[in-house]
Amino acid sequence: MKNYLISQMFEKMADSLEFQGENPFKVNAYRRAARVIVSLTEDIENIWKMGNLREVPGVGEGIAKKIDEFLKTGRMNKYEEALSEVPDTLIKLMKIQGLGPKTLFLINKELGVKDLEDLKKVISDGSLANLPSMGEQKVNNIKRGIEWFLHSKDKILLGKAYHLVERIIEELKKRVDIEDITPAGSLRRMNETVGDIDILATGNNPKKIIEEFTSLSNIAQVIACGNTKGSIITKEGVQVDLRIVDRSSFGAALQYFTGSKSHNIKMRTIAKERGLKINEYGVFKDEEKIAGKTEYEVYQSLNMKWIPPELREDRGEIELYLEGQSIEIIQQNNILGDLHIHSVWSDGVFTIEEIALKAKEYGYKYVAICDHSQSVKYAGGLTEKEIVRQIEEIREINAKIPGIEILAGSEVDIKSNGNLDFSDKILEKLDIVIAAIHTGFKQNVTQRIITAMENPLVNVIAHPTGRLISSREGYEVDIAKVIEKAANTKTFLEINSYFDRLDLNDINCRKAKEFGAKFTLGTDAHHIDQFWTMKLGVGVARRGWLSKEDILNTYEIEDLMKYLKIKRQ
Repeated sequence: MKNYLISQMFEKMADSLEFQGENPFKVNAYRRAARVIVSLTEDIENIWKMGNLREVPGVGEGIAKKIDEFLKTGRMNKYEEALSEVPDTLIKLMKIQGLGPKTLFLINKELGVKDLEDLKKVISDGSLANLPSMGEQKVNNIKRGIEWFLHSKDKILLGKAYHLVERIIEELKKRVDIEDITPAGSLRRMNETVGDIDILATGNNPKKIIEEFTSLSNIAQVIACGNTKGSIITKEGVQVDLRIVDRSSFGAALQYFTGSKSHNIKMRTIAKERGLKINEYGVFKDEEKIAGKTEYEVYQSLNMKWIPPELREDRGEIELYLEGQSIEIIQQNNILGDLHIHSVWSDGVFTIEEIALKAKEYGYKYVAICDHSQSVKYAGGLTEKEIVRQIEEIREINAKIPGIEILAGSEVDIKSNGNLDFSDKILEKLDIVIAAIHTGFKQNVTQRIITAMENPLVNVIAHPTGRLISSREGYEVDIAKVIEKAANTKTFLEINSYFDRLDLNDINCRKAKEFGAKFTLGTDAHHIDQFWTMKLGVGVARRGWLSKEDILNTYEIEDLMKYLKIKRQ
């Protein structure tokens, strides 16, 4: 698929044009197209071949022409033109938190900074701090941004890896007969980022499977092609390894290659104490193989129930299961709806009716439309008059479409003083109020969130730490205080399923559960093809040891509405 490649091209064009001071509307058009295209579940090349590019929301005539040019010729003149003005090394620096296009333009012009090494040099010699309107605090923020950038640059976001592996497995299954195939490693454990990707499979003709794997359509380089193992680099620059194992050892290999390392070490230590040996080929007592065909057998050999992959981090799960207990974590099919979706009323690309119909296809019983409030002008935030009209439209569509309930909500901005962007009079009209911070990440964030939670009309705090995994550390927030306040005020904490947020993370989910806090899951979808990311949010919840009862989205609509009204009462 060329979705990812084309999306990256538009994102780079937006970065380059923003650096050059281009019209913000043009820059945002490219960003919007990039966001939509990377989220499509259908191959954009197929859409193009059918002549349906203009039917993709966010793809206007100008964007469609550029896609058409690229798919016909392999080149995009406007892309090459935009990037010829700004070195790629400079564009990459825009991903550093605290280093916006205006600041970068200034330090490029005044200090000649063109890449990361140049930037580090002007920080260390003090020349950056001497620039007008810079100062020590801003320089320190940029230094922290560099640390975060370097920490995350070689990691693959779970959402991108998940999508990539799904397509590799789907294409491979069409080409060759495979008995069983599944991703392993950190991807199977649903880590928020992954390194290289491991896939395990079984089949009658291992060599043929490897040959087909190393000739897939999305390959940039073949690293290895053996009888039972192949290794490739995809066009996205991701290394993927495929191992073919014997059916009798598939469970042992899957357990071994899923990890984590510390979980596996503890498993082997316990086995050794019992006179057993566990490795990727099976469980052995002396020379006799006593288990290995399934993972269930491997865990059962130590008198344990099967431990779900998401829990295998050596955070107390082994001790718990050895005592004969188990953790009843949430399942994907427990989710009855999505509680954070954006529509065309703000910066989404689909109408409320289109969202409702797609949600029905997913089998959902309800969805919450939570568009931005008036202060978030860059995202088309609604005025108070507009939100009232939107509520009226939602009520009309609810009467029109049976089988699904559309909740009237809002992602209401928390201002610098902790007040909300809409009056209580407006908030009272909504079914669900999600409060969020979008500006002033270093401005008394903890107290602002606490003040917002004290409002009895606020149901949920969205993306509570504000991080972007790929580029932004997040707010300066005392998350422990936020968690405690959420539990005390019966305010739900959101697990935002957007693949670059996954916020709250698994560690904070578990802490919050211990405090007695409850949660919501929301995709924060701006396009209906982003609904699938609910899987990622469920993965976070499972890693955080959350059960069905901990998450509002698992309740039937009548009970859900009762829970939302508890604070008001």
